Amino acid sequence: MTETVPTAAPVPTAADEVIRICQELIRFDTSNYGDNEGPGERAAAEYVMELLHEVGLQPELFESSPGRASVVVRLEGQDRSRPALVLHGHLDVVPAAKDDWSVDPFGAEVTDGPTGSLIWGRGAVDMKDMDAMILAVVRQMVREGRRPARDVVVAFFADEEAGGVYGARWAVDHRPDLFEGATEAISEVGGYSVEVGGKRAYLLQTAEKGIAWLRLIADGRAGHGSQVNEENAVTELAAAVARIGQHAWPTTITPTVDALLRGVGDLTGLPVDYEDPATIDALVAALGPVAKFVGATVRNTSNPTQLASGYKANVIPGRAEATVDVRLLPGHEEAGMATLRELAGPRVRIEPIHLDTALEVPFGGSLVDAMVAAIDAEDPGATVLPYTLSGGTDNKSLHRLGITGYGFAPLQLTNDLDFAGMFHGVDERVPTEALKFGTRVLDRLLATC
Repeated sequence: MTETVPTAAPVPTAADEVIRICQELIRFDTSNYGDNEGPGERAAAEYVMELLHEVGLQPELFESSPGRASVVVRLEGQDRSRPALVLHGHLDVVPAAKDDWSVDPFGAEVTDGPTGSLIWGRGAVDMKDMDAMILAVVRQMVREGRRPARDVVVAFFADEEAGGVYGARWAVDHRPDLFEGATEAISEVGGYSVEVGGKRAYLLQTAEKGIAWLRLIADGRAGHGSQVNEENAVTELAAAVARIGQHAWPTTITPTVDALLRGVGDLTGLPVDYEDPATIDALVAALGPVAKFVGATVRNTSNPTQLASGYKANVIPGRAEATVDVRLLPGHEEAGMATLRELAGPRVRIEPIHLDTALEVPFGGSLVDAMVAAIDAEDPGATVLPYTLSGGTDNKSLHRLGITGYGFAPLQLTNDLDFAGMFHGVDERVPTEALKFGTRVLDRLLATC
């Protein structure tokens, strides 16, 4: 009698796991309200720990404040003499108003559409999709006994959506040892595809604007609402807010934006003439939905977002405050702040709430070459272009350690999906095939970086 030997179950690949991991991450409500209140990232961080422990890794979980948890693990590379790479994501998400969504924002529902399956939920775009790809790829590499080309520090941070004070910035300030020997980093908001001139291009983020969340304060003379008052704080503040909000910042083409627009010109045949505003508008518009991001990177921006003053209709308050979200281009931060002080006027002072530097790095070097090659291997002939992010990432915090950061969360997207418009938007969703594509690109990148 022949004995039947049981067949070993196949080892799951990153593509097999990434959809499940993305769904499970989305189901953790890690909403970040910006005031250290809310559910925190602890439960999601513990789930990440379980996935890493399961394949034999020894990650470290740490909290900067109760519930504000981050996870870091170092993968040993084939060549440990080379500087390490940081591969990082964040576990928090911006809040979601359930009534505004067509699905449960934390349900991680999967639907089928004409162009394939989609995972819906807060974080599907920003950035639990990338978190899932990182986890799936790392688990596959460890299971298969493969090492990345060099040491890779894998990090999942808390609090990115509020500037990283309880996440990446805290880790940089209190645990710089975790990033010892690292010189480069890869994170979100880059590496995804867009259609330009009928051709597919991938945008690799090599720059991001600086963040200046500012408080405007006007002090005046309190009094009765029926009296003449030439020191009305509300009047002074309102005038300053209007000047700042309506200011027409001049067009300023930085090196990264220049490289992007010239690349768009090559793909479309459109002329590149920075003396002609209509030409710039046409080049930006050729990027389709991503024009929303890129259009905000040809100049500084300043948007009033909050107002507060007074406590009764017939009482003139002695103080009025406003909040302004300012994003300044690399190399133009000092001049931008000077302009804001001038616009605010002598009777309105400016206090910083949160400041973070603008970043810009060259579109070149061995890491960039490896990212471009990884895309080309999965999508031969596609173009990779650099671009500037109008927002910010945790690369700003790592920059404090001299680490050069890029945005590269590779996704091959369908043309009908307004991917850029879903960052912090309603009904976030990501194609399941895009996640599988991303795992293949990331796997190849870690093997060659």
